[in-house]
Amino acid sequence: MIPSIAPAPAAADSTAAAAALPKSGPKAAFTKLSSHRLFTSPGGVAGVVWLAALVAASLTAPWWLPFKTEDQDFTAVLSGPTAAHWLGTDELGRDLLSRIFASAAGTLGTSMITVIVAVGLGTVLAMLAAAAGERVEAVISRVTEIMMSLPGTVIILAVIGAVGTNIPLIMAILGVLISAGIYRVMLGQAKSLQSQLYVDAAKVDGVSAVGISLRHVLPGLTTTIVVQSALIFAVGMLIQAGLAFIGFGPPIPQPSWGGMIQSASQHVYDAPWLMVPTGAVLAITVLAANAIGNALGRAPNAAASHLPSAAIRRRRAAAAAAAAAVEAPLDDAPGPGVLSVRGLSVAVDGGTPLVTDVSFDVEQGTVLGLVGESGCGKTMTALSLLGLLPSGVSATGGRILWKGKNLASAAERDMEGIRGRDIALISQEPMRALDPMFTVGYQLTAAIRRLRKMGKAEARGEALSLLEKVGIVDAGRILTTYPHQISGGMAQRVAIALALSGRPRLLVADEPTTALDVTVQAEILSLLRSLVKDTGMSVVMVTHDLGVVADICDNVAVMYAGQVVESGRTANILDNPRHPYTLALLAADPHANTAADMPERLATISGQVPQPKDWPAGCRFMARCQFAGSACAAPVPLLPSGSEAGEVRCVKADELAVEGLEWLATEVPSHRVLDIVEKDLA
Repeated sequence: MIPSIAPAPAAADSTAAAAALPKSGPKAAFTKLSSHRLFTSPGGVAGVVWLAALVAASLTAPWWLPFKTEDQDFTAVLSGPTAAHWLGTDELGRDLLSRIFASAAGTLGTSMITVIVAVGLGTVLAMLAAAAGERVEAVISRVTEIMMSLPGTVIILAVIGAVGTNIPLIMAILGVLISAGIYRVMLGQAKSLQSQLYVDAAKVDGVSAVGISLRHVLPGLTTTIVVQSALIFAVGMLIQAGLAFIGFGPPIPQPSWGGMIQSASQHVYDAPWLMVPTGAVLAITVLAANAIGNALGRAPNAAASHLPSAAIRRRRAAAAAAAAAVEAPLDDAPGPGVLSVRGLSVAVDGGTPLVTDVSFDVEQGTVLGLVGESGCGKTMTALSLLGLLPSGVSATGGRILWKGKNLASAAERDMEGIRGRDIALISQEPMRALDPMFTVGYQLTAAIRRLRKMGKAEARGEALSLLEKVGIVDAGRILTTYPHQISGGMAQRVAIALALSGRPRLLVADEPTTALDVTVQAEILSLLRSLVKDTGMSVVMVTHDLGVVADICDNVAVMYAGQVVESGRTANILDNPRHPYTLALLAADPHANTAADMPERLATISGQVPQPKDWPAGCRFMARCQFAGSACAAPVPLLPSGSEAGEVRCVKADELAVEGLEWLATEVPSHRVLDIVEKDLA
């Protein structure tokens, strides 16, 4: 049950709230800034200090420079460092220190134009291609490939010949050309971020493609954007210096680093020092930019593939609309709040079936357990209820009836109005379903505001209420934390609260207690029981743990190799199983036996679940069954089991019940078991 906490005195509340608030002030800000990965790297610190000093010196140059950039001292032509000219003079007696720092701001500023255009355009195109689907991606990729094949130097020289030496325009065009390469770098990471589970959760909650790109994908690209910006910044400076070196820099007498290096190259033999100051400043600036990029590039990135692209979803929507147009009327439409699955089949695009002819009902206020080994089709069945089947997999037949609609043939737009509001999902791994870039409070309030159309203050109050409802005592503190700062059990509670943010009537829980310890698992199950009792919602529980089924489920559907092999009331299934697979699962479960009758050795099921391509035409459990016979080679329908509307898919179900046979606790060769069984039955 959800714990009931008595309210604390007001003074204690204020003290606790003050303690829970994050510390602020200059000292806290400095501590947070100093712990940033940029400032934990000596190279990064040196790079920041150098660039900051260079920019500050350049912007304030008119106030402190000893000479103007055009001033000439003919008594000190091509001189080395002196007290009057710290870095020496050029061939016209102009002070090198003044010219270097006076031209720094222009060089750095125009290089930033290249960075903004290249990284900005490349990132936008990458996010668009990742979100819009294969067709848009193909078009953008072909265009960028053409851009990468163009001779950039020739184009820049042609622009200079047409419009003159307009450095900002030239650097902007350079940024456009470089953006093609940035797009290739960003595209793979953007696609990986689009397939993260927390992005799937956002899609379940109804977030638009633009919202997902801005809130979830773009923050994940931040590190790559910063690193690429640092590299392009350095490249921009070098290219700008190269153009000025060949005579396409700022007009004379305006100074530029490239132009100063070109002048120094003409006196490399009679005044070699002239090359040193400008070349050293340019080299140090490039190294500083690269050092900053290296310091910021240490954050790891992760990827996982799950949901289909937008293009695939559009194709599915078109197919669903075509299927809905030829559907027969619903003669046996379920009542309100009832989910009815009839003959559901799911297959890989290309024909390989994953789930075949699955049928079950979930009454309002009840819990249905989908049980079976890994690879039996439980998760595929659950995901099909929300229209979230992975890329390359789709529902090929049957109906999923909910509120008068067939969700198996519903368009994506219709499913967006159902996910999060009518049907919500609790994923198996909450730490991956929650976005690490945002606090728990932000994610909860954003979902509540989107699904319930509330204001910010009202949504925050509802978020606190949801966290308290799922058994979190210090809800105020949890709202300010990030997902990685809380435990697995706490994260699962937050995930449940997030699923409840739209007040759904059906909750799909995909093994929500698998990664939790026994104590936390019991608490989560108690929480789900309380939610079902208090709100009247229904739950589809995907699990492989019969203990969970016995604890929370009203009904159970046992799945094997993509089929429901037995279904009915939980008590009937656990006390009087009619299918050999159910019998074997119970015999292999230590919790199904009391201490008094605990066998010396638990039973096992030889072999493994067959691959979908290897499913036999008859009973799919036949190869592993101790009671299999020749009759099992023919297709086996799902027939009434004779106990409270239960069903079973076994030709020997009645014989097993009459004989009271048990699954053998030791592995016995199948041919010997068949002889013994058939002899006994005869």
